[in-house]
Amino acid sequence: MYKRVFLIVIDSVGCGELPDAAQFGDFDVNTIKHISEAAGPIYLPNMEKLGYGHLTEIQGVDPIKDTIGFYGKMNEISNGKDTMTGHWELMGLKIVDPFITFTETGFPKELIDEFVAKTGRNIVGNKSASGTEILEELGEHQIETGDWIVYTSADSVLQIAANEEIIPLEELYRACEIARKMTMKEEWKVGRIIARPFVGKRKGDFARTPNRHDYALKPFADTALTYLKGKGHTVAAFGKINDIYDSEGITETHKQKSNQHGMENFIKYTDTDFTGLAYINLVDFDALYGHRRNPQGYKVALEEFDVQLGEFMSKLREDDLLMITADHGNDPTYKGSDHTREYVPLLAYNKLATTGPLGIRETFGDIGATISDNFNTEKAPHGTSFLDLIK
Repeated sequence: MYKRVFLIVIDSVGCGELPDAAQFGDFDVNTIKHISEAAGPIYLPNMEKLGYGHLTEIQGVDPIKDTIGFYGKMNEISNGKDTMTGHWELMGLKIVDPFITFTETGFPKELIDEFVAKTGRNIVGNKSASGTEILEELGEHQIETGDWIVYTSADSVLQIAANEEIIPLEELYRACEIARKMTMKEEWKVGRIIARPFVGKRKGDFARTPNRHDYALKPFADTALTYLKGKGHTVAAFGKINDIYDSEGITETHKQKSNQHGMENFIKYTDTDFTGLAYINLVDFDALYGHRRNPQGYKVALEEFDVQLGEFMSKLREDDLLMITADHGNDPTYKGSDHTREYVPLLAYNKLATTGPLGIRETFGDIGATISDNFNTEKAPHGTSFLDLIK
């Protein structure tokens, strides 16, 4: 048994279209391959040593023979390509009915009118938008009027932005709680309500603060996390992991300001003696570069991550297991700004284990099943353990 399992989700870094990608409007998508073609060869020596180059063609990352890890990719069985769908499947659930989105239409007038009446403030925005760009567009308007900035994205989310210097943080959180209760109606049931606090006085000066808070739906069944916590093991959630599962199955949380800050915290956590799982999501890949169709920025962020990954791996113990995956794709060379339906990588590493291919796994849930198998806990509904392959 591995005493400590570390799971890193490199948010949106898919590795090639799934067989059913066309049903989701995606054709010839491959996040990592197309980044390397559009932005130039990527230098990822640590990912390369783990076997990353065997998953798909990546300029700058070779399919070397002498890998130090296990490598494969995973198919998604759920109906969707969003954050919650991917993460919930990683821990053993299958989403049949996709979460509702309002990407093309904005939120219905009935919902907005009720929200305005219950919070006492008007709203502005009500469209799909980049979180930072909408602050540039409407931040000064909020300072002048006190209106909520409400927007959505390709995910199933209702986001509310408020300047902390204009609207108290407690009021923003209360408004999000109101929106969460309202959107429990089936016709409005988005996956997450997100509080997006920021500061600044004028265009070019607005910046988000670390006080983001997500109000997510609870998983509809027990996950690998629930069973792990139930056995008394640690489930340490970094970044938005706690919010994605609405705290279900989580024993401790660690906030992060960026990919780099998150990895710094994750690296420090290797000094902690625990039995269980440490689980991090690195959202900048998706939020800053995938949705904004910025392959060059994506490339730089991946190379920065690989440097920190090397430092992280150097601190692992002989009874530690590292796994790296993603939750969906977001090809920055594709049209629009939506996620893309792709395979996700599966990289695994232990200092003493042998190495080799893991093939194409049937579901993201194989990761959760492997964690459950390792700690001898009850298993979630979906997923097949590959623990016997990585010893």
